[in-house]
Amino acid sequence: MTEQSAAPRVPAGRYGPEPDVHARRRRVVALWVTGALGLGVVVWLGLGVASSPVSWKDVGFTVSGSEQVEIAFDVIRSDPAAPVQCRVQALNENYAQVGVRTVDVLPGDRQAQRERAVIATSELATTAVVDRCWLSED
Repeated sequence: MTEQSAAPRVPAGRYGPEPDVHARRRRVVALWVTGALGLGVVVWLGLGVASSPVSWKDVGFTVSGSEQVEIAFDVIRSDPAAPVQCRVQALNENYAQVGVRTVDVLPGDRQAQRERAVIATSELATTAVVDRCWLSED
């Protein structure tokens, strides 16, 4: 019976540095920390949006020639008794603002309220949108 010798060892450093037994653990910990931080940012942003006292939703618009456009939008607020102001704008085909108006939304008895507004335009508008809404200092 012949003895088999052990396979020859590859010269040190020939295929890169020797594997570090702790490197994998450090990578796994770094990935977990990065994931936890990412989840924290998502939760923080989600809570910020959810706690906003006013939100809105564009419903539609009607272009009435090159001088005006009518917009319909819903305003949703956590306190229906709170007055709100919304900035609505008309945009042309290049998304340039061709009209703007601030709309006062009076206190009501429902959280969601449909509003309509006419925006005077300097040229033909192709769309109308709500830019933003906020609680007014009334």
